[in-house]
Amino acid sequence: MEEERRDVLFGKYEMGRLLGKGTFAKVYYAKHIITGDSVAIKIINKDHVTKRNGMMDQIKREISVMRLVRHPNIVELKEVMATKTKIFFVMEYVRGGELFAKVVKGKLKEDAARRYFQQLISAVDYCHSRGVSHRDLKPENLLVDENGDLKVSDFGLSALPEQLLQDGLLHTQCGTPAYVAPEVLRKKGYDGAKADIWSCGVVLYVLLAGYLPFRDENLMNMYRKIFKAEFDFPPWFSTEARRLISKLLVVDPDRRISIPAVMRTPWFRKTSKAPIAVTNSPRNDLEGEEEGVATVSSPKFFNAFEFISSMSSGFDLSSLFESKRKVRSMFTSRWSAAEIVAKMERVGREMGMKVKRTKDFKVKMEGKTEGRKGKIAVTAEVFEVAPEVAVVELCKSAGDTLEYNKLYEEEVRPALKDIVWSWHGDSNNNNNNISTNDSGNVNYTSDENSGSDCERM
Repeated sequence: MEEERRDVLFGKYEMGRLLGKGTFAKVYYAKHIITGDSVAIKIINKDHVTKRNGMMDQIKREISVMRLVRHPNIVELKEVMATKTKIFFVMEYVRGGELFAKVVKGKLKEDAARRYFQQLISAVDYCHSRGVSHRDLKPENLLVDENGDLKVSDFGLSALPEQLLQDGLLHTQCGTPAYVAPEVLRKKGYDGAKADIWSCGVVLYVLLAGYLPFRDENLMNMYRKIFKAEFDFPPWFSTEARRLISKLLVVDPDRRISIPAVMRTPWFRKTSKAPIAVTNSPRNDLEGEEEGVATVSSPKFFNAFEFISSMSSGFDLSSLFESKRKVRSMFTSRWSAAEIVAKMERVGREMGMKVKRTKDFKVKMEGKTEGRKGKIAVTAEVFEVAPEVAVVELCKSAGDTLEYNKLYEEEVRPALKDIVWSWHGDSNNNNNNISTNDSGNVNYTSDENSGSDCERM
């Protein structure tokens, strides 16, 4: 029997039935109270995650990837929120369920399989163009909406370019065995994009056949078949479908067909109508020079995970991602980035420090007198959270920590009070839960209003 919920989360989502659950998360159906829009909310228990080595990195990566890939055939991440104990992914609700449910009933007609495969290739091609490898493509992670359109989901095992080692390859063995490329199983490094293409080949075979190409009760025997690309075609496969799958399921990744080549095949091109990807407008990084310093059009963007990790009391994850913890302070401001930088420069000069502004919305300040450990140096960097909200990080880059703390408390904080919206760490802000969403809103919620709902989840 499905678990029912009628709690209101953060004053905006009415929680409904349980849609599914895994080892570390539960997914609930929910409805936005004002708009009435249906969403799926994945709830992750922070304590469970921090006890499992590598899980926090995986969550961080999943958020980063889902904010990066915006495409009609990829499940949309609408919002990320957090309390002291839980993380909430608010995602597009896909009504039709898993594509796997359709395959379980039997093979699909060729035209239906082709339409799903076209949309899968379109989504995967877009991911690869953004440097993202999914690494767990299978019918269970492909959803179907009310219009019959495919949506790729579950980016928990996905990889970004920064995970590549010096050889330019990925080395983490992950995925679902029956869908994993042979080079991934060999543990010798692999190209994530080429491994995804193999998985797409397995998915296409399953859609047309109704069963897996590599099947065996003994896992090692199944691996042996994968290493040799040893499989048979059912008699109902068309000649063109056989030809395409034979090019997808090639053991040597360098000889495996590429996505552009897939899109040119006669089988794929039949009634093909690729969706348009949703992308952000490119920015011109350099707009001009002022006082000999090149200025950028806008500061770096703080994504939802970074903002919550850095600012939310009880949810500071910086120690998990930094080899050496920095002496730093942070505050939010409703001033523009340019106004904040100008203010920081004035404050630095008024304190008798040497001030240098860089092109990437940083202000570097250095004391003119020697301290116990040399001259104190402070770096202030401005990040964008939303059109009317910025995050400013103040960091000690040199000098004695005690002298820095005295300077910070007695001079810096008082001098910046007119531009500060909220300091991170103030006693009157310790109970705030913070979230950001794609519409540019920043949400603050007190634990006394939301905590009771969240603790029962």
